[in-house]
Amino acid sequence: MSLTVVRRIKARPSIVFQALTTAEGMAQWWGPDDGPVLIAEADPRRGGGFRVRFRRLEDATEYETNGEFLEVVQPERIVMSWRWKDGLVDPGESRVEIVLRPVPEGTEITVTHSRLHDEESRRRHEAGWMGALDKLAARFAEAA
Repeated sequence: MSLTVVRRIKARPSIVFQALTTAEGMAQWWGPDDGPVLIAEADPRRGGGFRVRFRRLEDATEYETNGEFLEVVQPERIVMSWRWKDGLVDPGESRVEIVLRPVPEGTEITVTHSRLHDEESRRRHEAGWMGALDKLAARFAEAA
């Protein structure tokens, strides 16, 4: 199973790329709602890892995801493996591909999350990505 989410961000691709690949950037937008990011770690190079732990505001549940950067082409493309600690949302390893494309108002970001376990996992990941990208878009809308 897979999903694709597309969003436009009011910032240049190089700036959005930094928000997607650095611990400081990830800490500002990761997670499906306004809950806090508790841990953000990133080594954005092929073979480097990432780990993010966040708390959902809705029910105070903590979630942690981690993986490896499989491809990093600044400022155009990021491919990474994706695992949930304790298999809370999806029991296996999935794959995230993020493509950044310049557009007149900033950047069009396309997130494709594939190799998801089942339809319920796909639905939960889609809601999560939509919420996270809303936060990312809002972060740059304030700066514009």
